[in-house]
Amino acid sequence: MNGVPPAVPDADVLVVGAGLSGIDVAVRLGEKCPDLDYVVVEARDDLGGTWDLFCYPGVRSDSDFFTLAYPFHPWRGRDAIVGGEQIREYLHDVVRHYDLDRNIRYGVRVCSADWQSETARWRVTLETEAGEQVVTPRFVIMCTGYYDYARPHDPVFAGLDAFDGRVVHPQFWPEDLDVDGRRVAVVGSGATAITLVPALTEHGARVTMVQRTPTYVVAQPRRDAVTDVARRVLSPARAHLVVAAKNALRQWAFYRACRRAPRQMRHVLRSQAVKAVGSAAVVDAHLAPDYDPWDQRVCITPDGDFFAALRRGEATIVTGHIERFVGDGLRMTDGTTVPADVVVTATGLRISLLGDVPLFVDGRPVDLARAVAYQGAMLSGLPNLGFVVGYLNASWTLRADATARLLTRVLRRLVDTGAARVVPVPPEGLSETAPMLQLDAGYLRRAAGLMPRIGPEYPWAYEQDVVRDRRAVAAADLDDGLCWTSADEPGR
Repeated sequence: MNGVPPAVPDADVLVVGAGLSGIDVAVRLGEKCPDLDYVVVEARDDLGGTWDLFCYPGVRSDSDFFTLAYPFHPWRGRDAIVGGEQIREYLHDVVRHYDLDRNIRYGVRVCSADWQSETARWRVTLETEAGEQVVTPRFVIMCTGYYDYARPHDPVFAGLDAFDGRVVHPQFWPEDLDVDGRRVAVVGSGATAITLVPALTEHGARVTMVQRTPTYVVAQPRRDAVTDVARRVLSPARAHLVVAAKNALRQWAFYRACRRAPRQMRHVLRSQAVKAVGSAAVVDAHLAPDYDPWDQRVCITPDGDFFAALRRGEATIVTGHIERFVGDGLRMTDGTTVPADVVVTATGLRISLLGDVPLFVDGRPVDLARAVAYQGAMLSGLPNLGFVVGYLNASWTLRADATARLLTRVLRRLVDTGAARVVPVPPEGLSETAPMLQLDAGYLRRAAGLMPRIGPEYPWAYEQDVVRDRRAVAAADLDDGLCWTSADEPGR
């Protein structure tokens, strides 16, 4: 490279992704493994991951920020549900506070990773601004989230070319889009749609949410009443931990209630929605799913803003199937037309595990769907590799931080014992396996055949039960399910 230093230094640990998970892992590495050098590579030009990508109106956390923020860096803001810009500012503050910038390289994409048994190192090919580069870390931690940033789910609507208006996707929101006074159809009923509908009405749009099936929606206060009290009597750090613990337990209790008493919780959620919207007919037609709560995701609406937009008549819902786009909007299969000048296709995500990075072991490609996840953090057949995936029914960081702490324990032992490699080895009798991410959502069903597997019991389980799962991960026995070998022993 003509004397120019490489864009990415070789390091003991390569962390892929500088979003919530990657920053968490970097801080925990500095705490528990200060004798290891690490580098974080990020394909985008800034940190934040999801929160750098999404710029659509109203983008916000979909869980309270006391549990989404890190336990080691207190959230000092007033709101519990916060906007994307505040989240980005918080993450930049964490990076400054822990002096992480010197370890992060932006505009670097991982092209492939090949474990080399002979050297007990990964050979990772990177695409940088300076060209292709190869690094050889001892350990790789994938913090790439679980969905594709470049390719959202596209249901392929008929007649798209006939539409006279504009079609946009939330992942690629155009800066020049003005919706004031325009008719906007938001296609979808998930968290993004529930966020967009009230935000677009605030920008002067007349909004129709077009959904195939209803979703459970729950109002949650934007501010946490306990926060002010806790901050008056406790230090900022302790107040944060108290409020976060309270909110995590509340999320867990709500989830458990939905799973154990679904009929009663359906009644509770319906009653709350009717009271907020002011119309039992609207709720029964458009906000009363035919499945139980948390069979699919339950969406939150801060201070009930989604319900308020419906109540005021600034937004409406149409439930049915889209036949095709037409010149002035969307034609439904029942023959009606939803008029629109702008159509927002909030149609869901496309799963992308481990960043869709091609993985190899000694040149042989690895099929992730045949791997079994150890504690939701490592994969059978892949030595010296960890990954971070958060909860689907609670704050992402609750699991991401548990995983980060587990992986630093693994690294600490790797160094302290002089081992060269560690790889999960599931028991021969493990036959009852299922896709790793268990939720009956469309984007997960579409990707079920691509996911790593999990078993019924730890260390091979991965449950969406915050209390049980975090306890299992924290107490993980590193001799149960992991095979450790030294440099002079044959790798597995």
